[in-house]
This record gives sequence, C-alpha cells and structure tokens, in this order.
Amino acid sequence: MGATIRLGIAGYGNLGRGVQAAVAKNPDMELVGVYTRRDPAALSLPDGAPAFHMDQLSGHTEDIDVLVLCGGSKSDLPAQGPALAALFNTVDSFDTHAKIPEHFAAVDAPATAAGKTALISAGWDPGMFSINRVYGEALLPDGETYTFWGRGLSQGHSDAIRRVPGVAAGVQYTIPSTEAIAKVRAGERPVLETRDKHVRECFVVLEDGADSEAVRTAIVTMEHYFDEYDTTVNFIDAATLASEHTSMPHGGFVFRSGNTSDEHAQVIEYSLSLQSNPEFTSSVLVAYARAVHRMNQAGQTGAKTVFDVAPGLLSPKSPEQLRAELL
Repeated sequence: MGATIRLGIAGYGNLGRGVQAAVAKNPDMELVGVYTRRDPAALSLPDGAPAFHMDQLSGHTEDIDVLVLCGGSKSDLPAQGPALAALFNTVDSFDTHAKIPEHFAAVDAPATAAGKTALISAGWDPGMFSINRVYGEALLPDGETYTFWGRGLSQGHSDAIRRVPGVAAGVQYTIPSTEAIAKVRAGERPVLETRDKHVRECFVVLEDGADSEAVRTAIVTMEHYFDEYDTTVNFIDAATLASEHTSMPHGGFVFRSGNTSDEHAQVIEYSLSLQSNPEFTSSVLVAYARAVHRMNQAGQTGAKTVFDVAPGLLSPKSPEQLRAELL
C-alpha cells in the first residue's frame, strides 16, 4: 500500500457527511479538512476532523491530494467545479445528464491548464449505471438499453425543488413502472417513452405567504428535471416532512436486452438497492478519489469521467492482488 491519500470535503451536507463515513471505511484515506460556507465552529465533526470556511481552500492546496465536491448540481457544482479544478484534483457528482458535456468542458480547461485531474459525474447514476450501459451496448450491439430509477428519494431533484422560490423544504421520490420493468426483464424490448417508465412525486413545505400554485407550476415545468414526467406536488407541513421523509432510500435497474443471433436473446441486468442514497454516492466518490490521485500521479490530467477510469484504479488492492483474488 502506498502513502495515505489526503482528502478534503467541500460542502458538509448529506453527501459531505457520507464522504466522511466512507473515508473511515478506507484505511488508505485520511480526511484532512471539511470546508463549509457555514460557520466552521458550528459544525460538530466526529473523529476530530478539522473544519474550515470555504474561503480558506485556496490556502490549503498543498495539504489535499483530492478534494471531493459535495455541493448540488443545480447551482453549486457549475460554479465550484471549474474554480476548484484550477487548484486541486477533484471529484464531483454532477448529475444533470443533459448538461454533462457542458460541465465537462467547463472543468477540463482549468484542470488541464493547472495540471490537475478532475473527475466529474461520479456516483451511481451518472456513474455506476453509466458504466453498465456502456458494457451492455458493447456486449450486445443488437439490443436496447433501459434504465429505471427508484423507488427512492432523489438528492439532485430534491435539491432542485428546494431552490424554487417559495419552497422552505422538500423532497422528491422517483417511482418506476413495475409493468415496464416486467416487460424488459422478459426480453420483450418494449418501446417506452419517458413518461412510461417513471413518475415523480414531490413533498413540499411552503414558506410563509408563498403561492402554492406558482410553486407547483415552477416545479412541474422545470426543464431537465420534471417537464418530461408526470409529476405530483404534495404540500405538507414541516413536522410531517421531519417525521415521514428523512430517510434516503433509492436504487434502480439497468437492463440491456438484445440478441447474439437470430435464435438467442440475452438480457443483462444490473441493480442497486440502497438504504442511503447519499452514503452510497459518497462511497463511489471516495473510490474514484483514489483513482484520481493515481491518475494524476501518472500524468493523466484534465477532466475525466467514469468511462476513462480502469476498474483496478478504484481498488486499494495491488494489480497482483487483483489478478490473484478477483480475476
């Protein structure tokens, strides 16, 4: 095992806390700082991890091997990703699929100029599901790919509804169609529109005096998040949100259904069942932080995605161990 990899956390919400938990599970990792826009003294961090204000990051470039960006995709990461990739090796979980090429380009330029390695859009989708889509299409070129999410609480979509003016708090659940999944699993290769595969359900606490219909309209018409889905918005009070909607389960399925010949149909299925969406996403981020550190040491700089990372780079095990134990 090489030297301990020094990680920093930028943002200390659910994802940031998950990264801290993941670091504790990886003996080759060390958490050297949590960076927050809040008052650092107000944070109660386990394991004695030091807390700093986000403004102090630029002075800590020599202390951090990889900075894990734990902000939201709606407005945090588009600004933080390019700015911080000029200073650190980074990993983020940017999950607005339609804007990934734009985010990649924005991060690539400063990272390349600075000789840094910046991996974007790690997590489980985008991330692990993305890899399985690539594998499926490569192995079964004559076929169709299907992705289903849920039932679960979506961090990115929940963050997006909390940004709507008039929303005090809220969560969003993604619910897949069991009928559509059954057809795909049976190898039927159905033609499914976006609305055929999922519905979205929101639970929102309004700010005092907010216009509920204006909030509802802003949510259901939000581009890239809700406009292509049948979306229900339920208005509840803060006590109900706290008592019924604080756990963060999620999961989903990736299928590739195809034919290897006229006689033989094949179905590939990859699934996740997660009790904690942010903790699993954080675990993925930490594994990819290990890969980013290794890639930077090897001179691979600029923006990267999960498609650019060899699986062995994620593991703390040596190539010799991997060949002997897992191949």
